[in-house]
Amino acid sequence: MSRPVPNPGILDIAPYTPGKSPVAEPGRKVFKLSANETPFGPSPKAIEAFKHVAEHLEDYPEGTSRVLREAIGRSFGLDPNRIICGAGSDEILNLLAHTYLGHGDEAISTTHGFLVYPIATMAVGAKNVVAAEKNLTCDVDAILNAVTSRTKLVWLANPNNPTGTYVPFDEVKRLRAGLPSHVLLVLDAAYADYVSRNDYEMGIELVATTENTVVTHTFSKIHGLAALRVGWMFGPEHIIDAVNRIRGPFNVSTPAMYAAVAAIEDTAHQAMSKQFTETWRNWLTEEIGKLGLKVTPGVANFVLIHFPQEGKTADAADAFLTKRGLVLRALKNYGLQHALRMTIGTEEANRLVVDALRDFMAGK
Repeated sequence: MSRPVPNPGILDIAPYTPGKSPVAEPGRKVFKLSANETPFGPSPKAIEAFKHVAEHLEDYPEGTSRVLREAIGRSFGLDPNRIICGAGSDEILNLLAHTYLGHGDEAISTTHGFLVYPIATMAVGAKNVVAAEKNLTCDVDAILNAVTSRTKLVWLANPNNPTGTYVPFDEVKRLRAGLPSHVLLVLDAAYADYVSRNDYEMGIELVATTENTVVTHTFSKIHGLAALRVGWMFGPEHIIDAVNRIRGPFNVSTPAMYAAVAAIEDTAHQAMSKQFTETWRNWLTEEIGKLGLKVTPGVANFVLIHFPQEGKTADAADAFLTKRGLVLRALKNYGLQHALRMTIGTEEANRLVVDALRDFMAGK
């Protein structure tokens, strides 16, 4: 029987799998720590803004997300005309691939880079080239060595998910300087709001001073608007113009738009979340380390926990924790078979994970 056939390469793509949300043993409370969601939820001001526009859901959104672009511009000191908004930064990453990649082209990502990068690359018929990391961190020299005449784009999550590591800004600048001028460097700064390092910069300076760099960001993390799917990109005018030509005209809903405006203006809520995250990230790293487990030093809102290859394995730990209602993220699809990623949760959740891991390692 004849039937429609997908484009070449589509069925070679491994679909994205989100963090699981299973049910624990009867009577146990479930803590979902698998999707890097904030334990605080959105700003109350964002919730109020969302409710305020709910009476007019029959109206199409303003097609350019003007009020949100202006709010982002005020917050970061950027020209709103060089900002584009999307249904999460995922949509923007896919729009960039559709705009700048095609059959025969190559895009570079790193060994444990965000899984959307190869999906977006391969969906348009381009080849995903993987540059090796060093100590679970982007290696600029490996990326530069992977460049060929077919390279058109480089994806770099900074900080990176799922490793939590980051690249100092001097290294990002060295990467940009070493890439051919026609190669687009995409800096994915989804977790930038959690970083407190003097040598880190999300990439705005590079975008402002080059014609071949963009930075993307999201409202899903520290702002707590993951359900609304809101992201944005700052880029050169010519890139914004090109991407806008294929962007859907109403890709950010009105409730999402106004909730995001209120969220980005509530700096107190952001500061509280950042401080809490930093305190408990340090605590978890230290306490889990005391159990004989390695934790990769990270700067985002999660920790990467490594387990032995035999005996007290990541699979066994995942099953043990799940029964106690503690849902972490297995990372086999990232090539990290012996690790689990834990989102930093409430104080209760964080302490329960450490207690459960202590029991697991003790064989209880």
